[in-house]
Amino acid sequence: MFMHKILTVCVASSILLFAGSTYADAELFKKSNCMACHAVDQKRFGPSLKEVSAKYAGDNEAVDKLAKKIKAGGSGVWGQMPMPPQTQLSDADAKLLAEYALSIK
Repeated sequence: MFMHKILTVCVASSILLFAGSTYADAELFKKSNCMACHAVDQKRFGPSLKEVSAKYAGDNEAVDKLAKKIKAGGSGVWGQMPMPPQTQLSDADAKLLAEYALSIK
């Protein structure tokens, strides 16, 4: 019985930790002004996060590629509209944003 309670607490803590992390990344997405050009499930000036996630599904280097693209900007992958560089973001935040985008299904 005691082990069951400990296991339940561990599982519940893990779920809350994961949910908190996803929420924090969504907040970073909003706070970083990404929503000016991107939405979760519809195209704006740039692709939706669902489109990005689908394009890079199965690519083991996608997080690093996207984090670099977020920081450096780019054009041509999703059309003619350029993505301006987000140099104000730390490397860690760019990586969190890339992970968040790739987590959207």
